[in-house]
Amino acid sequence: MSRPSAGSTAFSILAAISACHLLNDMIQSLLPAVYPILKDEFGLSFAQLGLLTFVYQLTASLLQPLVGLFTDRKPMPYSLVFGMGSTLLGLLTLAWAPGFPALLAGGMLLGFGSSIFHPEASRIARQASGGAHGLAQSLFQVGGNLGSALGPLLAAFIILPRGQGSLSWFAFAALAGMVVMVRLGSWQRRNAKPRKAGGPAAARHADLPSGQVARAVAILIALIVSKYVYLASITSYYIFYLIDRFGLSTGDAQLCLFVFLAAVAAGTVIGGPVGDRIGRKTVIWVSILGILPFTLALPYVGLTTTVILSAVIGLALASAFPAIVVYAQELLPGRVGMVSGLFFGLAFGVAGIGAAGLGVVADWKGIGFVYTACSFLPLLGLLTIFLPNVERR
Repeated sequence: MSRPSAGSTAFSILAAISACHLLNDMIQSLLPAVYPILKDEFGLSFAQLGLLTFVYQLTASLLQPLVGLFTDRKPMPYSLVFGMGSTLLGLLTLAWAPGFPALLAGGMLLGFGSSIFHPEASRIARQASGGAHGLAQSLFQVGGNLGSALGPLLAAFIILPRGQGSLSWFAFAALAGMVVMVRLGSWQRRNAKPRKAGGPAAARHADLPSGQVARAVAILIALIVSKYVYLASITSYYIFYLIDRFGLSTGDAQLCLFVFLAAVAAGTVIGGPVGDRIGRKTVIWVSILGILPFTLALPYVGLTTTVILSAVIGLALASAFPAIVVYAQELLPGRVGMVSGLFFGLAFGVAGIGAAGLGVVADWKGIGFVYTACSFLPLLGLLTIFLPNVERR
């Protein structure tokens, strides 16, 4: 397999879109990071917290593929600005919500902003890649992972001491992102390639029978389910697990969550470039099935080992997503927006459904049971063996 050259990669554009991804996902990650505050302030149950996550992530998951499909046909370079505007409104709604219905409305606005941002931002990353698609996807996604990792830290040091209203301070981050997105929209419009006759439908798939393409997409969806249900168990409930099992304070538990999310960011950087070199299928295989021994051990070890294992799991799991997205884009060429929207949206939707379901399980059987049950999810990684080889040689 020939290695793509990064010589023509527009690194300044990738840095800018990654920075916007950081700001977007930092704001979005504040929602689960302030769950302890919301739980105490409004007397919420785990099931209600799961419903809040479900509403937020389902909004994003349902709309992202539709946004991506629409912009494949009718590019909208400045749509990113409108997406961040919705995120800004959602943030302010959450900051001053008087009750649970307003929290749900704020979550929906955040989800709507995310549904607009991810498909078009992923398209800009591919447009700026210069052929190094895995590298570009990793650089784009690592911004989001770093933003997600910053959320718990900001919640621990800024929001927890000052309360729910201090969420509104992050409106300035959203405004800064909107300014950068205007510039990115101008670059995308100037550098758009002429559209071929027949549009994106001209190339349906990577020279594979339709049935094989459909089967491969179904396998990728199963792998996303495995990855994001497990991630939902940590991003939504890890803080409560650490408090319940080890008696940590909320602030210390937030720091442990930051360790996990930082490992996720590092794994995202690794997954794309390694996939460019050794193949996406290999990365997917190792990163999902390979964590099985660690997930099986996690519910039975002490605090220090728990933090270490969670970091290893986050590092490995995160490396799969850039590989999955680029693999799917090569499986369905000409459908960059739709594929990006589908898999980013699927990630949000699966995580939302998983969070809601796991919240009910936590109320019913206890938070420790959640991690025991989820430890078997990486077994779905065995399905990777059935994926066809689609990478250009």
